[in-house]
Amino acid sequence: MATVPIPEPPRLPFIGNIADIDAENSIRSFKALTQKYGEIYRISLPGTSLVFVNTRELVDQACDEKKFKKVPNNVLQELKAGLGDGLFTAKLEAPNWGIAHRILMPAFGPIGIRNMFDEMKDIGSQLALKWARQGPHKRIHATQDFTRLTLDTIALCSMGFRFNSFYSDKMHPFVDSMTEFLLESGRRTQRLPLPAFLYQAKDKEFKAYIDVMRETADEVLKERIADVDSTRNDLLTAMLKGRDPVTGEKMSDQSIIDNLITFLVAGHETTSGTLSYAMYRLIANPDEYRKVQREVDEVVGKGPITAQHMSKLPYISAVLRETLRLDSPIALFGVCALEDTLLSGKYPVRKGEFVQCFLTESHLDPAVFEDPLVFKPERMLDENFNKLPKNSWKPFGNGARACIGRPFAWQEAVLVMAILFQNFNFAFADSDYELAHKQTLTIKPDNFFIRAILRDGQDAVELEHRLAGTEAPSRIKQKASSGDITPSNGTGGKRVTVLYGSNSGTCENMAQRLAMDAVSHGYEVKTLDCMDAAVERLPKNEPIVIITASYEGQPPDNAAHFVSWINSIEDKLALQGSSYAVFGCGHHDWAQTFHRVPKLVDQRLEELGATRIADIGFADAAGEDMFVSFETWEDSVLWPALDELRAKEGGETLQETKIAPLKVQVSNMRSSMQKNEVEEGKVIATRILTADGEPVKKHVDIRLPAGLSYRPGDYLTVLPVNPKNTVQRAMRRFGLSWDSTIKIEGAGTRLPTNELVPAHSILSGFVELAQPATRRTVLVLADEATNETERATLKILGSDNYDAEIIAKRVSILDLLETYPSIDISLGSFLTMLPQMRVRQYSISSSPLDDPTVASITFSLISSRANSGRGEYLGVASSYLSSLEPEDRLRVSVRSSHMAFHLPSTPEKTPLILVAAGTGIAPFRGFVQERAAMVQSGRKVAPTILYHGCRERGKDDLYAAELVKWEEMGAVTVRRAYSRKPKEAAGLGYVQDLLWADRENFMKMWRAGAVLYVCGSRRVSKGVEKIVKGMRQEDARVRGEKLGDEEVQKWWDEGRNVRYATDVFD
Repeated sequence: MATVPIPEPPRLPFIGNIADIDAENSIRSFKALTQKYGEIYRISLPGTSLVFVNTRELVDQACDEKKFKKVPNNVLQELKAGLGDGLFTAKLEAPNWGIAHRILMPAFGPIGIRNMFDEMKDIGSQLALKWARQGPHKRIHATQDFTRLTLDTIALCSMGFRFNSFYSDKMHPFVDSMTEFLLESGRRTQRLPLPAFLYQAKDKEFKAYIDVMRETADEVLKERIADVDSTRNDLLTAMLKGRDPVTGEKMSDQSIIDNLITFLVAGHETTSGTLSYAMYRLIANPDEYRKVQREVDEVVGKGPITAQHMSKLPYISAVLRETLRLDSPIALFGVCALEDTLLSGKYPVRKGEFVQCFLTESHLDPAVFEDPLVFKPERMLDENFNKLPKNSWKPFGNGARACIGRPFAWQEAVLVMAILFQNFNFAFADSDYELAHKQTLTIKPDNFFIRAILRDGQDAVELEHRLAGTEAPSRIKQKASSGDITPSNGTGGKRVTVLYGSNSGTCENMAQRLAMDAVSHGYEVKTLDCMDAAVERLPKNEPIVIITASYEGQPPDNAAHFVSWINSIEDKLALQGSSYAVFGCGHHDWAQTFHRVPKLVDQRLEELGATRIADIGFADAAGEDMFVSFETWEDSVLWPALDELRAKEGGETLQETKIAPLKVQVSNMRSSMQKNEVEEGKVIATRILTADGEPVKKHVDIRLPAGLSYRPGDYLTVLPVNPKNTVQRAMRRFGLSWDSTIKIEGAGTRLPTNELVPAHSILSGFVELAQPATRRTVLVLADEATNETERATLKILGSDNYDAEIIAKRVSILDLLETYPSIDISLGSFLTMLPQMRVRQYSISSSPLDDPTVASITFSLISSRANSGRGEYLGVASSYLSSLEPEDRLRVSVRSSHMAFHLPSTPEKTPLILVAAGTGIAPFRGFVQERAAMVQSGRKVAPTILYHGCRERGKDDLYAAELVKWEEMGAVTVRRAYSRKPKEAAGLGYVQDLLWADRENFMKMWRAGAVLYVCGSRRVSKGVEKIVKGMRQEDARVRGEKLGDEEVQKWWDEGRNVRYATDVFD
């Protein structure tokens, strides 16, 4: 076979490819290069070259120790300055490595590891008790606490030293020095080849970090040597007393110190990352989470965990294996070619050249793992794991240099998982958290916060006894408050629990509104929380109101565990004594899954013995305003049902009182409010995509906050501000000058309270000024009108004319206040009526292969004459985005789209059919840009065809120039329809017409395994569905088959999120 040159990105003189590597996140850079160049590529750095292999087949060949040997790479060479000839950094032929390895191997054997169980459990119990004592609402920085855990565990088990990290907010100086040492070691590998004096200050700091680590290790060693009566049998004892069976030599003090530091560095970093990623994966996958908990409950029960349990938890082991496949904390390891050789029989590698086995990509090889990006622990159960091709899974390295501490780390991880899932339920502290990675020596989740909620009705005292295996004394427990969210109304109101499942914030907003309304009906909402926080904790003898949405038939992110839990319960009386009511949000165009989750919750709670106290309520985003539907259900169904229940229980039915408005004090002194948002992005470029005179469509490039990453097809969420003109109208209505500050007092609000803030800031960014007024609000405003004529008109608007005059014309509260000046309400009442500002979601229209730190969005500016007759109607988010200019800051985050709406993992084999109208082209620009980057790098990709519906050539054929360039490269074929001038597209006015005219080519690509993606309005989506089903029926007729309407519908439904995916908006 002829040799094939290894692909290489373009190099710069002297520095090679350093500019291609992000010094703070090199793994992201290597991933981007893999996407561009494929299974293998070579990069050049000053003084060396590195070959990256990214598939299982190539990694397997590089693991052949007859052809390659493990040699510490450039990062390990930097670490050697602090770790010396420790097991992690010494060369294989170094005498110290062989002596230490042979002496320590027995200590890491089964008996040695089993003897460490009690001390591991001691530290694991400290973690559990800390979380228990902090309470269920504490935001826990999971990665930091797991780092404390693993550091304390390795220190105690290996050398009898206690850092006591859980007893102080301030870490031991060793820890801070170690962290900085690791970071700087990585940075040093990215240095430009400049004179050494330019790095003197950094070098001095680096040496200081090393000095602290070595001094600490030296103190531990001296203390142990001085303790002649010590009976400990740990790793330090083995190093002090053991003799190498080959040479008869003992380890030197220097070698002992090197390895003490090595154990502390390498022995905690990887395990803390593994536990953090495992926690993330389980919270993000409720069914797998439930299987872990079920296994622990069946094997361990409610008693103390023992060493005998460790081998009886196969599903936890499978979870850890699958976690390490998806998120290996050690992303790569390097080997060195012993001779000139060929990889895969064609790629030449030179003798002495470094080959990097890039596990981040090889662990995702679709040739080995079906659905490689999906978390499937079952594939890692022992039987399946043992059937994997050789070297498919390499998180612990290879051969003689594989991780010696693997048994230690495994027992520690299994034990900690068992302790935590036996005693806690977990939820994301931020329900919209998207996995981000932070890189030091290893990789860990970034900004990953969780909540830990004790199970079985335990408190921290009872947990302490369970962990110790002792009996808790009998005592009367004080019920801990879940945190008041509404003030007591002084009537001793009946308690109500309010739970929500919400991704976009709508259902959470409704729950917040319900909690505020409860006061006026004589109820107290003591618990307002996401549904996941109520797993195994549904109260009895206290009404529960659940407000949740469905997303393509799936529960919201912060309700998924609750749904999984109630689906897993077998005891039909498990929830007896609980009473509930459910309200659901959805969109009727998703007919197959419309309100699936709220209906499921309503039905399952009844099946499990709970009592339904009110008929389920629904809101349809395609019909009446959802807040209006909710308030109607509240007033006509929920409160009457709760009053009836209270009367049956002998409670007094109270007369309705008005909602207590927020108190607002106004001051005219100027005040500035400095905010340091962690999710702050920066606009770096904007451009208009349409011709003059056309409805404006714009493109904005945004520098992402540090640590955020995305894939083509994902969304950028934006927190907008209200249009300037709308804010000025509100300020005029309440007599506020531009520099007025206000102080808000009250409970149950997400507004900043008890501090002076600019009124302009509150009205701009905290509330929705353009939201249509609800029916109830209109009637409240009518009661506050002092003019009888205006009052009568408002009464009619709030009843018979509501749909036609308020909803259809999108009349806001502000519109009503301006139209009917006799309405006399305070600023506090006004703010109380308004929903909080919600994020908006836009498809990302770029590929990270172009620049992983930048995401672009494409949008239409919504601007028209207001139906209310009062000026111009401006879309809140689009007008905000349109006003931004380069260097402006905005608040953004990345949200993953449905798994199916991403590019296939086999670009060489899978053709793409992309169908869009208007700005629906946004995600497909990212798709095509990604494939164009691959083509430009020499990678072969399967065909892509883009069908785009526009109005007129040269007017709104978005990204036409870029697409021409990419088409010339062979990355895409573009075909357009023009609705305004169909003659310019062979008479094809709409994208559906285009598909039908090109059906022969479409079906040819479909039969070749193409995946179809559709982005646009629901009308476009339904039109494409109709056309494709027609193609399928025509194809069947040509083949002599009969395919009826029901059969073709079944075919279409079965292909959803498998052969086709849609992203639909209105």
